[in-house]
Amino acid sequence: MKKMILASTSTIHGSGYLEYLHPTLEGHLKEVETVTFIPFARPGGISYDRYTDAVRNSFAKINIKVIGIHTYKDMKDALLNSEAIFIGGGNTFELLNQLYQQQLLVPLKNTIENGIPYLGTSAGSNICGLNIKNTNDMPIIYPPSFEALAIIPFNINAHYLDPLKGSKHMGETRETRIKEFHVFNKTPVLGLREGSWISVEGDKISLKGKHTARLFNKNKEAVEVASGAIL
Repeated sequence: MKKMILASTSTIHGSGYLEYLHPTLEGHLKEVETVTFIPFARPGGISYDRYTDAVRNSFAKINIKVIGIHTYKDMKDALLNSEAIFIGGGNTFELLNQLYQQQLLVPLKNTIENGIPYLGTSAGSNICGLNIKNTNDMPIIYPPSFEALAIIPFNINAHYLDPLKGSKHMGETRETRIKEFHVFNKTPVLGLREGSWISVEGDKISLKGKHTARLFNKNKEAVEVASGAIL
């Protein structure tokens, strides 16, 4: 049975790394001693070791150890034998590219579907949809495919932002970009606001956190999804 938390962000204003999720993670990972961390998204281009250290420091506060998957000689074996898996934010294109290059995409999907607890934030949540066409990241590298894990039946737009009233910004809004996507694609898109997350327990997918989310479907008006609602 799938057991997943897919968060829009790892950090909210005024909070430390993953701190706002710690109470939820204590339940999500209650039988876990060690988390396997996949640092491939490299936020800001930082090294795998530096990224893993930041994650390790956060999980230490809830008494869970962290090992970066890049430190294993056989990453596929490490993945398949993990107690739990975490993939953090950064660049979604590079994350997906490395999962393809290291031949970890299919083993990751199988591991999650077999019930190993999974946590994703930002890019780590984006890859759980059907594809990564709704990420906000710059395409700094071209992965072999935009097709992702397809563990949930919709795409995520993490860090979703609403238009600011009175703003003089002339660029496109997130909603505009998603409407452009739906000219050519049918996949539903969930605009996931900061501080919100998706809980997946088996086939049950629900919205958690303080905020609503915005659900976009092709040729339909976007709707607000209340926290606690089943998706």
